[in-house]
Amino acid sequence: MHANVVTTLANAHVSIFAISTFDTDYILLKWDKLDAALKALRSKGYKVIEYDR
Repeated sequence: MHANVVTTLANAHVSIFAISTFDTDYILLKWDKLDAALKALRSKGYKVIEYDR
């Protein structure tokens, strides 16, 4: 997991639960913080791919 992603979310006051596996990482967060997390990540230039909510 990239530390800048975690820092970006922390600065946006979004608490996460991170899970790292052999081939991928997952970030879990509360549903009511989803919009804040997406906004924060996009503001730092991260590409966010959304699927149907």
